[in-house]
Amino acid sequence: MQAGTTTTIGPPAGPLLRTTGGPAAGTGAEGGDRTAQSRPRSLEGPCRRADAPAISLVEFPQADTSSAAPLSRGADGILRYGNLSPALTELLDLQVHAFANREAVVEVGGGRLTYRELWHSASRVAGGLQEHGIGYGDRVAVHMPPGVRWVQAFLGALLSGAVPVLVHHGLPSRAAEQVIADSDADFVLGSRQRGCGATRGDGPWSPELPDGAAFIDDGAALNDLALLCYTDGAGANELPTGVELTNENLLSAIRSMVAALDLPTDGMRNLVLQPLAHAGGCVDQLLPTFAVGGTVVLAQGAGGVARAIAGEGVDTVAANTRILAGLLPELAAGRAGGLPTERVIRISRSDQRAGTADGDAAEAAGAGPDFAAQLCRVFPSARQWSVWGATETSGIGLALGPTAGPVGGVDGTLLGFPFGGTELALCGPRAASGHGELLCRGPNVSRRYWKDPQRTADRFTGTWFHTGDQVSIGRDGLVRRSA
Repeated sequence: MQAGTTTTIGPPAGPLLRTTGGPAAGTGAEGGDRTAQSRPRSLEGPCRRADAPAISLVEFPQADTSSAAPLSRGADGILRYGNLSPALTELLDLQVHAFANREAVVEVGGGRLTYRELWHSASRVAGGLQEHGIGYGDRVAVHMPPGVRWVQAFLGALLSGAVPVLVHHGLPSRAAEQVIADSDADFVLGSRQRGCGATRGDGPWSPELPDGAAFIDDGAALNDLALLCYTDGAGANELPTGVELTNENLLSAIRSMVAALDLPTDGMRNLVLQPLAHAGGCVDQLLPTFAVGGTVVLAQGAGGVARAIAGEGVDTVAANTRILAGLLPELAAGRAGGLPTERVIRISRSDQRAGTADGDAAEAAGAGPDFAAQLCRVFPSARQWSVWGATETSGIGLALGPTAGPVGGVDGTLLGFPFGGTELALCGPRAASGHGELLCRGPNVSRRYWKDPQRTADRFTGTWFHTGDQVSIGRDGLVRRSA
């Protein structure tokens, strides 16, 4: 964010409540006045699981979008951006030419590439994939640790016209193989130890990324599947589930994050600590940083993070609560020894919906009131944002910030306000009074799960996604996690 610039994320038009097929429901005189600004809309289906009785759904819509250009409401009721690039690859291609000589990605202790170098190397990976018969609509699994090679592989898969399948390198080998098999991946781009090769046939595997004549597929459209991103699962025994994200989902999430965090185009340097195989790392940090011509800095462990802060001009840190809580003790000691953490002016903290592996781990890390205060002491110059979302919402949906101090409540219940076209609804017997299961819809929300129509039917009501989280929504539109 530019010096002196402040962007506050808050309720776009106040808490408007509407119930399906009935009159609008307010929350008092003020709520009644606001409700009168728009008429209720009916939904495509009842708010219930297949084996549960029908119960009411109450919407909290954005009442007036005329001043929120470029968002406008489509025929399906979803707010959409009206001036998106046709595909993610086209947006990235434009930025590569605009910022060709800037550093695009730096791996602490590894390589670094400018935008021109990154795009050229990725296009050669795409050409190599083409020579292996990989093209439009095929799935290419990316399964390796984060680093420059990961970014080259991911972009190479995109440029080939294939759909990247993000496989977290930290998954147990059996779970990783199950993800690759479930995705019907045609090719795997793995670490040098695992190798790269086709999943069908007996062709040779190579430790190196495919390399061929530079190639860029430019035939994708907004509604095309662009990325398969897998959930963590809600428990140790639940396998990850594939989530289909289209070009529109990704481009909308990028646009939303750039606007919400007021990302500058003057060369920000973002230390991305979130897993790149998760929506929070790839969709919400790596891609928005590229969209503004910034530099993605990748580091491992507290030592790598300290080296990045000391030597790479990092001004932004992006991580989830669990990662930050684990790093803060060593960074606090480093600051006491002269580590220039005051150079960091922006912290973007992400937390997934409750019930995911990341959400449970964050609570297990013991991040509480002391964590928030320590974060401010370690990064005294940083404004803080907190972003909440799910894989199914492209990792975004609610946000708090910026603040010059701790963001969010000390008890961890504050989730934020909707942003970027995300709209909310509540489902349950107390929905009309602002309590119930949180539902989301928006241009960033997936349409379905990969090859799982039953789970899709269970978790989607028309265009609404059931998060599974019990929350309350206040009169000011602020969402809090229920106890």
